[in-house]
Amino acid sequence: MSLMLKLLAITLLLSSFANATTTSKKVEDYLSDEFGDNPNLKSVKVAVDEVKALENLKGWNAYIVDVEAVIKKDPKNLIKQKMIWFSNGDIITKELTSMNSGENLADLVKPNFKPAYYSKENLIYGNVDAEHRVAIFSDPLCPFCRSFVPKAIEEMKKRPEKFAIYYYHFPLPRLHPAAVPIVRAAVAAEHKGFKDVVLKMYNIKIDSNEKDIKKVLAAFNKAVGSNIKPEDLLPKEIEEQVKFDLDVANSVMVAGTPTVYFDDKVDKTKKKYQTVK
Repeated sequence: MSLMLKLLAITLLLSSFANATTTSKKVEDYLSDEFGDNPNLKSVKVAVDEVKALENLKGWNAYIVDVEAVIKKDPKNLIKQKMIWFSNGDIITKELTSMNSGENLADLVKPNFKPAYYSKENLIYGNVDAEHRVAIFSDPLCPFCRSFVPKAIEEMKKRPEKFAIYYYHFPLPRLHPAAVPIVRAAVAAEHKGFKDVVLKMYNIKIDSNEKDIKKVLAAFNKAVGSNIKPEDLLPKEIEEQVKFDLDVANSVMVAGTPTVYFDDKVDKTKKKYQTVK
């Protein structure tokens, strides 16, 4: 490439970055005004976290926005939410749908997985400096998770130099109430030194709607080979680990299980690890 072409490419890149930055400020200002008009809110703060260009829609970007709001009736409760908005600099919209595929473009946009999310507590198999990092969000009672997650982990754990496997508990309380204490029990068991807890908990035999904590823990202990008691679910460190996992899930906008990230980007196929030679 000639020097002139290189300079032109750099100029276009800088121009594109400047336009995205300018529009980010416009998006923040517009949404701050819109949300600020809500009489139920005491205060609101809007910040663009990431900007992603839409490949098939020239001039349009997806803006991943962090919103923090305080409700007048509950001023001590800070509500945090991540949202996706689309803009071309002049128009802003919450939804864009492809007329060809019928797909909502918001489903194609996900935040990147940031380095801070790779906690040592979440590394269940593999080496920290492995060639690839895989993050899995899962509910142990989700039927699809039970058929997919253990098998995927078993395959990857055989190659620790290739895969660092990070696991994040993401129970779905409305669908599987029993998953909530199971997740806490899993964290408690790991703190007590039990091995392969994540894999073993997928063998738990329990009604997903079971709410009797003693029955849930009995099934958990049988599958994991542990001796977790109700009081073991209460310590602060257990609460903090569960909260960390849920906070990370919220930050990357996990909505269902299983959700898989491969090398910092969401893996829609959930099978990119199989392409690694």
